[in-house]
Amino acid sequence: MKNYKIITILFLFLLASMNAQEKLDSIIKLNNDGFREILVQVNDVYISGQPEKHGLNKLKELGVTTVVNLRTNREMDDRNIVPYDEAIYIDSLGMKYIHIPLGGPENPYTPEALETFNEALNQSHGKVLLHCTVAWRASHLWTAYLIKYRNIDVDQAIEHGKKINLSSLPLESFLNRKITLKQN
Repeated sequence: MKNYKIITILFLFLLASMNAQEKLDSIIKLNNDGFREILVQVNDVYISGQPEKHGLNKLKELGVTTVVNLRTNREMDDRNIVPYDEAIYIDSLGMKYIHIPLGGPENPYTPEALETFNEALNQSHGKVLLHCTVAWRASHLWTAYLIKYRNIDVDQAIEHGKKINLSSLPLESFLNRKITLKQN
């Protein structure tokens, strides 16, 4: 009887550890009017390229309360691409603005940036927009988030990210580890 209880406990522990990996949420491609290149939704997170004012207005109506911008200060100062001050405009909409500049030697991809994004998601009281210029950096950060904080298998997370705009892998810098991809 005692052995039966031990075996049952071990079986339940094994079953729980096998189910520890979360399932991936589906990606919904949305009309990208008001966004550069792409706009997708994954549950309560929208991922896009640079939003225009009317794109931000649209997301405000859809319940977005927090905007996470990954573009560098230099990129945001380029009024040919962003003809308005994004932080001020988002504030005027009553939304929270979080800037995690990523790109170039002065703004490297780091585990700390990934942690800051995770904190932003945890502290948001509504939906979140994650964006960069064309959703490339955003898809990389999202993929790293899935691996580290949602316990998604690396290969599955990468395939998921590719459906957004993932290509080469700065993912390794976010996770501070080497990623080996399976060859198809």
